[in-house]
Amino acid sequence: MSKIIATRAIRGAHKIMERAKGELARAQESGGRDMAVSFPDTNYYLPFAYAMLGIKASRVGDLIEIMDYAKSILPKIPDEKVWLPYLGPTLDAGMATLFAEEIIEVLKYAGGDSPTRDYWVGFTTDAILREQGIKLVDGRMPGFAAIVGAAPTTEEAVRIVRELQERRILVFMSAATDGKCIADQLNEAGVQMGWDTFLVPHGRDISSTVYALNFASRAAMTFGGITPKGMKEARDILLYNKNRVHAFVLALGEVDDEKHANAAGAINFGFPAIADTDIDQILPTGVCRYEHVVSPVPREKMVDRAIEVRGLKVTVEKIDIPVPYGPAFEGERVRKPQTGCEIGGKYSKAFELLRLKKADEVENGKVEVIGPELDKVPDGGASAYAMIIDVAGRKMQPDFESVLERRFHTFLSEAMGIMHTGQRDMVWIRVSKEARSSGLLFKHFGVIIHSKLLREFPSIVDKVQARIYTKEEDVLKLLPEAQKVFAERDTRLAGLTDESVDTFYSCKLCQSYAPKHVCIISPEKLGLCGAYNWLDGKAASEINPQGGNEPVAKGECMDITKGQWRGINEYMYSKSEKSVEALNLYSIIDAPSTSCGCFECIIALIPEANGFMIVNRGYSAMTPCGMKFTVLAGSVGGGSQTPGFMGIGRLYVTSKKFISAEGGLKRVVWMTKELKDALADGIRTRARELGEPDLLDKIADETITTDAQELAAYLAKVKHPALTMPPLM
Repeated sequence: MSKIIATRAIRGAHKIMERAKGELARAQESGGRDMAVSFPDTNYYLPFAYAMLGIKASRVGDLIEIMDYAKSILPKIPDEKVWLPYLGPTLDAGMATLFAEEIIEVLKYAGGDSPTRDYWVGFTTDAILREQGIKLVDGRMPGFAAIVGAAPTTEEAVRIVRELQERRILVFMSAATDGKCIADQLNEAGVQMGWDTFLVPHGRDISSTVYALNFASRAAMTFGGITPKGMKEARDILLYNKNRVHAFVLALGEVDDEKHANAAGAINFGFPAIADTDIDQILPTGVCRYEHVVSPVPREKMVDRAIEVRGLKVTVEKIDIPVPYGPAFEGERVRKPQTGCEIGGKYSKAFELLRLKKADEVENGKVEVIGPELDKVPDGGASAYAMIIDVAGRKMQPDFESVLERRFHTFLSEAMGIMHTGQRDMVWIRVSKEARSSGLLFKHFGVIIHSKLLREFPSIVDKVQARIYTKEEDVLKLLPEAQKVFAERDTRLAGLTDESVDTFYSCKLCQSYAPKHVCIISPEKLGLCGAYNWLDGKAASEINPQGGNEPVAKGECMDITKGQWRGINEYMYSKSEKSVEALNLYSIIDAPSTSCGCFECIIALIPEANGFMIVNRGYSAMTPCGMKFTVLAGSVGGGSQTPGFMGIGRLYVTSKKFISAEGGLKRVVWMTKELKDALADGIRTRARELGEPDLLDKIADETITTDAQELAAYLAKVKHPALTMPPLM
């Protein structure tokens, strides 16, 4: 244990505490102890303080209680003549620092000085946390890096974050070196920042570093199902992060006292710090898995060294294309001024098709471009496009064609400079000028698909070849045959019902974060994250029998109305740490499905309306049940069964099995306008089947009311069918 590190961390904690005390005193003077304080759109109050102390802070008086606790654990600045080589005081100083910084940041919001401006995102809402959850649990995002400070040059800053992006690591950015944060450097270089690109700039202030730690705290509470009550739960939350949330700190430039204090705070979570300057090290293991502080590390080796020290196993995906590749580029947006070429959409005819062929009909690795290459398309112009992928494999099945074809979107989007949307004959692609100037060609589309299909589906795909047509006459000639294939698939899948199969599939991907949660996916009920349907589960179990998706034999039917089978119950009990004894797949009232935290929507009971409301992730206003999405999500997640509340994938709303035990779609009395608009066609079709052709117009949304009593009056006025159905309670 270094005496210098301890002294600087404790000294830095005192500085930040003094600042927090001053801010708190001013807030108390101007608004009193009852002045409201809160971060936006969270059910976790001040998340770090709530996680560690169980304090549900909502006013200045609560902040005073938190500050008093921070004072009680803040060590005195060590006497130069007396020293005990223990890590404890340093860790306490780090915790006090985080309590103080959270107070500083929440008071910015209370004082009207929101840190969310320009490219700074400030506080991370619960909705975003849950949205990122699926990336954390399915491996697309193996961990996160908190970068404090700035690189010596913009070029080095870009290189460092590109290394992290290629390794799929989420990047939080805060604090400054000589007045500049690494986010400032990325902005100067025109690098897209935001959650979609794994680059999250919290703020230039050192106190904004706490956002990375309250994100980590909520990960444990949200996905780990840990409810703060006292010191035991605080310890569980810290251990959860050490064991499951693979994070580390990269300190760029001078590490002053305040940065030392923040590093000490991160060590409490098991997150080590790697510095490029010559600061004292803490090499013995203990709180962190391996070393606690490592320095000086050359910047070109910092990322690999940090991954090693944290104990992460990360590989860089190398595909023979001229642009960087990885999940961090999937959310990249190519704006019109940046566009080098437009494909599909309203600009040209385009489609993508995958076909199962016999082995002797496929030449593995062959990529043909029939027509002008990408570099021949006029700058900013459009190109016709048809990509036909032929695959062969001993275990490949016709039902898997659509599963693999849907992955084209992700595979192509993960190349920097390709913005891919839609599928089948509704494809729209933009290629950036930067990607074109780097040498990206149509043939590289085929190279990507060939590489990814073989890599991700090795047990069912043996050979892949690609033909890409870029002449409009060729595309128009091939389109009718492709549309015939699409129609045949739809007909085949339409006949796939829960009754027509004897096996459902599980999804346990989220158990890395929510140990008690299991999704049961049937042909008529997709996973609650919306990303996995029955065919996905079937394909995944073939690809990796020991993976997160397993076949589950239904067994004896115990209740056909509610959707309960003996085999499903036995599986749920064994795989949920014996916490779920029975599951009714079609009910929300009796033994409903569990939820992890990655759900697209939440259904909630509205007793006054004898029906249910549906709210989608991203909707931040009030709902008729008296709770916002974030509050609801806090009640539903964590792998528990919550009668009357349930997380779902949005497409489940139009399924014939949608809460059919309670009456199905006719029970829906309110949903967000965004969701109504997105599902309008499917809802109308299902409503006609139920004999309620005007149901969509009778379902209220936020433009009509968010009050339960007003909702009941509206439903009576439009004669909504839920009011005449049997009582739910």
